[in-house]
Amino acid sequence: MSLRKKAAATIVAAAAAFSLAACGDDADTIKVGTTDQGQEQWQVFEQEAKAQGLNVELVNYGDYSLPNRALEDGEIDVSNFQHLMFLADYNVNSDADLTPIGATEIIPLAIYYKDHSELKDIEEAGEVAIPNDPTNQGRAINVLVQAKLVTLREEGLLAPAPADIDQDKSKVKVTPVDAAQTVTSYMSGTPSIINNSFLERGGIDPQSAIFGDNPETPEAQPYINAFVTTQEHKNDEQLLKLVDVWHSQKVQEAIERQSKGTSVEVKKDGEELEGILADVEQKIHESK
Repeated sequence: MSLRKKAAATIVAAAAAFSLAACGDDADTIKVGTTDQGQEQWQVFEQEAKAQGLNVELVNYGDYSLPNRALEDGEIDVSNFQHLMFLADYNVNSDADLTPIGATEIIPLAIYYKDHSELKDIEEAGEVAIPNDPTNQGRAINVLVQAKLVTLREEGLLAPAPADIDQDKSKVKVTPVDAAQTVTSYMSGTPSIINNSFLERGGIDPQSAIFGDNPETPEAQPYINAFVTTQEHKNDEQLLKLVDVWHSQKVQEAIERQSKGTSVEVKKDGEELEGILADVEQKIHESK
């Protein structure tokens, strides 16, 4: 049962004590929303949570648009599926105030160049294919900024577009393509920024990445993933324990296996993440 509904459940139980046996331990269940329940780390997470005395129920959603609404409606207690950029966009456009309570990891967006291993090789190529969808294009350009391959006309842009690139000061030009086509570009010999989800189908070793986001840089911090809940429950001790469980050795080992070593563990508390979130939300407001 959702933590948000515990008070109501207690009142009902007092009025109908005979129903307690039927409810069992449901009132102590923490409902965690996710979009990738089938991945190994979630099974390990459930086991480790149970060992810590936490009764976790995973609620899987097939659409990224659903968990945040479910959280607002009290159908789940906490979620773990999104990065701060996604959360900021939801809060701004839905007039919501969901909040992160603990970081999990960042999945770097990285540059790959077939049969090459150094940034100077990419500079010599003079071109990089990047995904053209709104979620990844700006991030990809900022990866190139961090790699010092691209210079922007204005520093610190949250989601720069190709038009924001100062080509005269940049070492490479960008070629936006459909995200799935970045693998094709890579195979044809063009340096490419490729989403993790396309690496396996392209037979690309994640460890062959030449450069990826550094979670400690301002450009990458909006893409830190986090446990998220409502303002009402952001200090709930049970929910905060879930963050600790996620960072336990066994869960991290499972994430390492599932991501093939590409996931970067990030340890930041709710206060730190709220600061990043507030900055991202402000930039989104300013861009409207």
